[in-house]
Amino acid sequence: MYPTRQGWTVAALAVVLAVLAVVFARPLVLVGSALIGAWLLAHQYRFTRDLKRTVESLSVVQSPARTAVQTGDETPVTLTATREAKTELTLEVSAGLPVAATATRPFMVSLEPAIEQANRTRTVTWPVAGRHTFDKITVTATDGLFRETITAGSTPTVTVEPPSPRSIHVGEGGDRIAASYGSHESIRTGTGIEPAEIREYLPGDTGKRIDWKATARHTTPYVREYEAESDRRTLLAVDHRSSLAMGPQGETKLEALREVALVIAGNTRRLNNPLGLVTVGDGGITSYRRIASSTVNYRPIRRQLLSLEPTIAADTPFSSQMGTTTMNSTETTSNESDASQSSTASLRTVSAGENSVSLLRRNTTPTDAQRSLSDLEGTNDAFGQTLRPFYSDQQRYRERITEDPLYGAVHRGVTNAQGSIWTVICTDDSRPAELRETVSLARQGGSEVLVLLAPSVLYEPGGLADIEQAYDRYVEFEQFRRELARIDNVTALEVGPTDRLSAVIEAGRSRGGHA
Repeated sequence: MYPTRQGWTVAALAVVLAVLAVVFARPLVLVGSALIGAWLLAHQYRFTRDLKRTVESLSVVQSPARTAVQTGDETPVTLTATREAKTELTLEVSAGLPVAATATRPFMVSLEPAIEQANRTRTVTWPVAGRHTFDKITVTATDGLFRETITAGSTPTVTVEPPSPRSIHVGEGGDRIAASYGSHESIRTGTGIEPAEIREYLPGDTGKRIDWKATARHTTPYVREYEAESDRRTLLAVDHRSSLAMGPQGETKLEALREVALVIAGNTRRLNNPLGLVTVGDGGITSYRRIASSTVNYRPIRRQLLSLEPTIAADTPFSSQMGTTTMNSTETTSNESDASQSSTASLRTVSAGENSVSLLRRNTTPTDAQRSLSDLEGTNDAFGQTLRPFYSDQQRYRERITEDPLYGAVHRGVTNAQGSIWTVICTDDSRPAELRETVSLARQGGSEVLVLLAPSVLYEPGGLADIEQAYDRYVEFEQFRRELARIDNVTALEVGPTDRLSAVIEAGRSRGGHA
């Protein structure tokens, strides 16, 4: 509690009168000063009493019309203040809007002493994705001489999600996969809750397992088998590097992949399976959440996915040091081909002699072929000189791959998991070499891998201007996707806008081609 300007004026008047009374020896003036002081103290006591009664009877509520919106949405929020006790206090009630929300005008209501209830509705805009919690309502009470500010009321939460792409296709070669992408079936039967099949009664089966309807149909006892409950540990590896920003606003690669990742995370929670997340930007891992119970991890992982934005390669030191990791698919394939040709050329040009190749073929054994680069150091024979460049290239390739962001992210998630997991990799087709190695790493130990691929041709601005060329590029993508899908324990699905994919497929059909 503190005095208002008017209260300070009254207090200053009492002090001035007291000073004048002392200076001019005027007892009556001193009495007047004392009376003013007593009157001020009486007002202070009454203000304290009224404030207590007001707080006890006051009800303030801020109510958003919707608690789940998308970025850019405008929603009404109502602020209501009600007091039951009649006092001489005037109340100014201000809404506690989150920092990420904006209102068209100041958002407050006033309760004069004779007014018991007031409400006001304002349109609030939500420009930032995430989970935003209102602050408490601020209530300022005054009687003209004294003022006090308190906080009260509800603190609702509004979840703001990025705008969803209009229609996302998830499938293989244009064929949509109509399923919840995180579902899985158990190959075991036991005491779960999902019905699996019925079979004839066997000695030892308990009476509780008898299916009485089937028994009535077959006139002999039948029991119902259920799918055994199985926990599949899921690791989401989500790529949000600069290349994932490609696409129209609200329909980028990242936004499409995020939608599918959210479906998988939600289905994992429904199945009560453990869940983890690792996200990767141009500079490396941007967040990591170890696989744990979905009850614990689902909400923070969902918030993390909703807040993801593409990183900017030019602003990260990693991209300047590892420029080879951001090359497109054509450049990557070309470099790998050049490396292979270089190694082959070294094998064929070890010496100018006509018999050099035949000499190598005669002297090469399986044991020789397994020698590492360190074993070749210091050797001057034709075999060592020939293989040294090959091993050196391989060594540099391994070093580059281990430093690639996506490979490093999955490596951390898989290593820390220590066991068989289901790895879901959400990325695009711009780095095929890195993705091949990442998939190979993720499937080690018999683990299953789901690759969700965003084809660049379906997201590039003007990518469908030349529909024939777009179809040819889609065919190249489809060949790469099928290459991944042919790997044991690997499923590869395309993720793209339905309308654009349909246009590309139709172009292929019109000229008699097929993906």
